[in-house]
Amino acid sequence: MKLTEMNRQWWKEGVVYQIYPRSFQDSNGDGIGDLQGIIQRLDYIASLGVDIVWLNPVYKSPNNDNGYDISDYRDIMDEFGSMSDFEELLAGFHERGIKVVMDLVVNHSSSEHEWFKQARSSRDNPYRDYYHWWPAEKGTPPERWSFFDEEGSAWAYDEQTDAYYLHYFDKTQPDLNWENPKLRAEIFDMMHFWFKKGIDGFRMDVITFISKHDDYPVFHGVHGDKMIDVYAQGPRLHQFLQEMNREVLQHYDIMTVAEGPGTNLNNIHDLVDEDRQELNMNYHFEHVELGVDPRKIVNQDFQNLVKYKQIMSAWATTFDEKGWGTQWHTNHDFPRQVTWFGDDSPEYRVQSSKLLSTFLLTMRGTPYYYMGDEIGMTNAKFDSIDDYDDLMTINWYNLTKAEGGDAEALLESHKLSGRDNARTPIQWDNTANAGFTTGKPWLKVTSNYPEINVAAQQNDPDSPLNYFRKLTRLRKEHLTLVYGAYELLLPDDKHIYAYTRKLDDNVILVLLNYSSERQEVVLNDALISGEVLINNYAALESTACGYQLQPWQAVVLQIK
Repeated sequence: MKLTEMNRQWWKEGVVYQIYPRSFQDSNGDGIGDLQGIIQRLDYIASLGVDIVWLNPVYKSPNNDNGYDISDYRDIMDEFGSMSDFEELLAGFHERGIKVVMDLVVNHSSSEHEWFKQARSSRDNPYRDYYHWWPAEKGTPPERWSFFDEEGSAWAYDEQTDAYYLHYFDKTQPDLNWENPKLRAEIFDMMHFWFKKGIDGFRMDVITFISKHDDYPVFHGVHGDKMIDVYAQGPRLHQFLQEMNREVLQHYDIMTVAEGPGTNLNNIHDLVDEDRQELNMNYHFEHVELGVDPRKIVNQDFQNLVKYKQIMSAWATTFDEKGWGTQWHTNHDFPRQVTWFGDDSPEYRVQSSKLLSTFLLTMRGTPYYYMGDEIGMTNAKFDSIDDYDDLMTINWYNLTKAEGGDAEALLESHKLSGRDNARTPIQWDNTANAGFTTGKPWLKVTSNYPEINVAAQQNDPDSPLNYFRKLTRLRKEHLTLVYGAYELLLPDDKHIYAYTRKLDDNVILVLLNYSSERQEVVLNDALISGEVLINNYAALESTACGYQLQPWQAVVLQIK
């Protein structure tokens, strides 16, 4: 690959830092993170060397699903602050050269949105067709699966109009009817509202689900979560996204990323190739679904490195000619990277945390990095269902109990896989509640905060925090890490993930030991002589045929 042939874009070269506002910093003692709390930490965020911040939803919401149930798309949630707070936050980021991306949640709204209140008031209300309805006189609606419903059904009965409404998620999140051009016009106008306010892009929540199949057919032989792939194959998905691009996106210098359940290597180019004029990039779920059964029960493929390398390599190379990809380990819906992909024991937490950060920032594709991972935060591993707030864990726990299944085994798996593990408050220091709040935190703080916190790492040159800062600088200094071709080495090695990045005549070698034992790496002669660019240990041990790596050692070399 040659740099002169690359379509350079700021959103390809930037590092994205995700902020879950509810858990970032509380400024007023109510136990809930807020916009003023983020404003207090602007200099810290800038010090990380990140270029883009993705904010989880801050819109008006009754908070049944932590902001993903929006009751007003043009206002700010009371718990988070006001529109003036948001405008101050946006200006503060821009003053520091950081762009701001917001969540776009338009597969569904809150049941408390005025549109839905009107829609359920009568069958002939003008807003009725803003949502999906099945009249009860037609009998039981065709099976549809819900992520959050305790009974697994995506149809909820509405007594007032004697009809069922569709909700792929919680019953308080009715799905919007994109077949209605008036609904689409409302959404596009709302997007213009935020772009004119100055935001720099949207992360589009479950955007692949917006097109529903005509007349709600029966999907024979497809049940439960197997419907996810079907949901992503709606007949007018690409028509709607091309219309969105034409009416809104192409008029601004912004970035777009799809949260794309149901995307795969066979259909991804329809979504992100430049000539499609839809979206810039997508993040898939194949790597985080490895090792979990339905209801996030952990299976034998947990931390299977060979299979993981196959997945990541296929996604890294599929955009060699067209489109662009993403790299991520953790977000608000998935567990902490060091617990899931690394080793969070006291002995190896620091080194495995650094290794995982090295991987994300040296792979091809825009890296998305979740708040708190820069200090190596771990899963909370709650022992009691009473400690959980997440609808998914709670409903699956209750459903498993109702079925007579092993609810405690589910809870044990969710210590590894549950979503609340990533939602615990940021650990700023070793004071009460980790410096997150002076009140009672909305979700329990992870118990290891006295040892793992920002203050303890701020001035430690060997901390995960300062290692991450070095990585963001390294990526900016070496465009080979952004645009260079990716080639996997040692594909069958069960412990070593090794690859090269090549751009023009520049070659960078990345060596990662995904194990808690020493491992020898044997390489061809052309890759043995190199200058260390970054290393999470003090030294790198050479051998006659390559290198000897320490447990969880990560090293990046410039090949001479």
